[in-house]
Amino acid sequence: MASSLARNSLRRALLYVPGSSQRFLDKSRSLAADCVAYDLEDSVTPHKKAEARQLVRRAIDESPPPHIRERAVRINSVDSGLALGDLTEVLKSPNLTTLVVPKVNSASDLTFIHDVITHTLGDSASSRPPISVLALVESAKSITNLNEICRASPLLQGLIFAAEDFALDLSITRTPSLSEFLFARSAIVTAARAHDLPSTIDLVCTSYKSADPAHKGPPPVLEEESRGGKRLGFNGKQCIHPTQVETVQRVFSPEAEEAEWAVRVVIADAKAAQAGRGAWSLDGKMIDVPVAEKAKAIVRRAEACGLDVSSLREQWKGQEPE
Repeated sequence: MASSLARNSLRRALLYVPGSSQRFLDKSRSLAADCVAYDLEDSVTPHKKAEARQLVRRAIDESPPPHIRERAVRINSVDSGLALGDLTEVLKSPNLTTLVVPKVNSASDLTFIHDVITHTLGDSASSRPPISVLALVESAKSITNLNEICRASPLLQGLIFAAEDFALDLSITRTPSLSEFLFARSAIVTAARAHDLPSTIDLVCTSYKSADPAHKGPPPVLEEESRGGKRLGFNGKQCIHPTQVETVQRVFSPEAEEAEWAVRVVIADAKAAQAGRGAWSLDGKMIDVPVAEKAKAIVRRAEACGLDVSSLREQWKGQEPE
């Protein structure tokens, strides 16, 4: 699959856009987001499925919008019987790079997707962007099969947690604390890390408009949920409204102080290594290999998010290990 071509690995916000609405598809081109997912599943009624495929195919055929890093398509689940029709249509577009696959209950779901992609693209796969697959985890069966799912296809690039369907499957009620999802969310992040999947995308915040008319912008719960997901190890969040994107992408980017600390650590660690020091301190706190590696990861993410890392490097070029 054209491994020399770069895949997107920054999906702080994944924004769903109904695939059956030409108005929403057109409007999405003016947005700024890491990933916009044209939806053929939940937001499309059964009698609109065929029409939505055509609309989404035409949307992908258009040139990429300037401020959208990635355009994905959420197809219907393999169990629905509609996935093959969806894939047959959207894979005709040479611009398709990413598929979001819902209700992945077992490895066989992704094996089916992989085989259809491989068979459909054939020899043309080497001349087009590689296809990335993001799998939605929505059930108890999904959670118990996470390791097999993560190994099912080399096309798999991330896991997404679908809280509402998971709650339905387990007959549990979503609460503001989200504590009822702690096991599932931790399991998803852990499995993704164990299998080197770059994207872990957290649940949707169902509130997109504040109940207080005087409050401008998305409700505070969106930031609270985003920060909670980040603490658990997620590096992105699903969005159902464009107003959610800015908050989500800000939270899932390194903060200014965090980026500054990471740059200082990376600079000082290089000097410590030259001096043969495996552990040292900064601001009175010990820095060893795991901390230094974390700092390097933060610096890489800060660069990907567009933070001015070069200026920080210049500012702190004299940083020494303590």
